[in-house]
Amino acid sequence: MSLQPSEIDRDEVKRLASEFEGAPLTEVLAWLWEKFGERAAIGTSFQGAGLVMIDHALNAGLRFPVFTLDTNLLFPETYELKARLEKRWGITIEGLQPEQTPEQQAAEYGAELWKKGPDVCCTLRKVVPLQKKLSTLAVWITGLRRQQSDTREGAQILGLYHFDVLRDLYILKANPMATWKREAVWDYIKANGLPYNALHDRGYRSIGCWPCTRATDAGENERAGRWTGFDKAECGIHTFLGDSI
Repeated sequence: MSLQPSEIDRDEVKRLASEFEGAPLTEVLAWLWEKFGERAAIGTSFQGAGLVMIDHALNAGLRFPVFTLDTNLLFPETYELKARLEKRWGITIEGLQPEQTPEQQAAEYGAELWKKGPDVCCTLRKVVPLQKKLSTLAVWITGLRRQQSDTREGAQILGLYHFDVLRDLYILKANPMATWKREAVWDYIKANGLPYNALHDRGYRSIGCWPCTRATDAGENERAGRWTGFDKAECGIHTFLGDSI
């Protein structure tokens, strides 16, 4: 379930966010596990940082539940990676499903909604399934990093989010990888032989749904290959939440 009122202390969250700023990744993860156990879960889209974080957690014996947003529009390479990771780590990664199949969505909203209304498409296939999942948790752990884009520069290690205003529900959002640089992420992946998405070797630096993702050019930020042609930098799962600290 989401956080109870007795667990919400804004001053404490701010203090911890500052304290964790220079803390090792495993230390932050261990604190989350000790305090919340399986009420804390890792959400991953199989980007490099998420893989590093899950590997750290499992190596430390911290068996957080892991989930991903399966939009039914992911690249074949992403589904293949999911299967490889489950086998390597001996875990099941829950795939959160939208209410509609792509065909049902097309019947209601028209074909290729992502071309004319990408925000609506992202809301239906990502934001709504995530909101339902968050209502069952106390902590959402992400692999978000400040270096990824301008929209993520202000990410805190720990924050309190009012994710469902109608039901007045709060959750802690933890970004333990916020300070990591891309080079450090990939150094870890290569040194530890972690499987990664084959598309990274073809110029894709950030990988989402196949209709809305392209390879990036030299000099572009990591997420420049998402939603080309639209004034859009996020799918909405990191921006739909209400007030935050």
